[in-house]
Amino acid sequence: MRYPIDFLDTFDRTFLFWMQNFVRYKLTTLSNRQVKDIDLFQDILQRLKKEIPAIEELKNISKEARICGLVGINTYINPIEKLFSYICKLGFASMKEIDEEVIIDFLAVHTSKLSDATKKNYRMAILSLFKYIDKQNKDDDDNSFVYGFELKNWAGLGGSRGQKLPTYMHDAEIKRFLNAIEETTFKIYAQAKNRLIIKTILYTGMRVSEALGIKLKDMIIENDCYIFRVSGKGNKQRIAMIKTAYIDKDMKEWLDIRSNETPLLFHSRTNKPMNQQDVSYIMDKMLLHAGIRKEKNGAHMLRHTFATRLYQKNHDLILVQEALGHADLNTSRIYTHFDKDRLRAATSVMDDL
Repeated sequence: MRYPIDFLDTFDRTFLFWMQNFVRYKLTTLSNRQVKDIDLFQDILQRLKKEIPAIEELKNISKEARICGLVGINTYINPIEKLFSYICKLGFASMKEIDEEVIIDFLAVHTSKLSDATKKNYRMAILSLFKYIDKQNKDDDDNSFVYGFELKNWAGLGGSRGQKLPTYMHDAEIKRFLNAIEETTFKIYAQAKNRLIIKTILYTGMRVSEALGIKLKDMIIENDCYIFRVSGKGNKQRIAMIKTAYIDKDMKEWLDIRSNETPLLFHSRTNKPMNQQDVSYIMDKMLLHAGIRKEKNGAHMLRHTFATRLYQKNHDLILVQEALGHADLNTSRIYTHFDKDRLRAATSVMDDL
């Protein structure tokens, strides 16, 4: 159903109405492969059919959707939530007062300290919001108000110069972290499981979502390795391997107490799927025990650490691409920046003078 651009009696209510409907639309079009709680997902969609009274509630509903398994919604909700707060302070009376200059001003203010990748996400999320509004509004004469935003004149992106190197742990930090994995204490039921999931990510470079999606049937032991069938982005399948010596004790201890009521390898004590916040909590405790603090402390740092060491030890970019499940080899090239042996040749460039 399509609505007038100024559908409700106040600007704030109308803008929130469009954001709410946009979020519901995105939730129905994002990949639902990772959704674990179907009932919660259905409840979220039903709640989004009713008017949301405040942006905070929309943000909380989006958080629930993320925990439910629709992690991609974060790409959209964070930028549009900040955009809502910014524009509502301008005192507009009509949605038609929003123009491209307002959006560019917002991006200039709120993305100045962000990476280029995050800036691109902001731009994409906001363009998606207004393209949705373009298609879904019409007046009594069946005419639509079209924003037609392109944001081509936004100069906030710095190109490749703005690219940041990934955060990773150096060898000495890895040793401390490995000790912390063994020494950090959790509840008895979770102790082996928490060690196992962190080691699985560290020793394979899996994404957190990939590790959480492993099912018992996806795992076999062959010779001296555990072999996992991993479902990556776009449901692309690949193989990940870990030496049994690294995780065998934790694996056996966890398998002895895990529930048989769920096919997932990792689950909560109530048999529900674990989520990324659970892993972040485990990671934070272990990093704190190890005395390691980085610019980005999330479990994704373990993936960067694995990939960095893999390239340093093998100098094989194709191997890095295959191990991490990158669709594009250029994504893997970031790890060549850590090739100190290759860069060391540059220190001798003046030696023959």
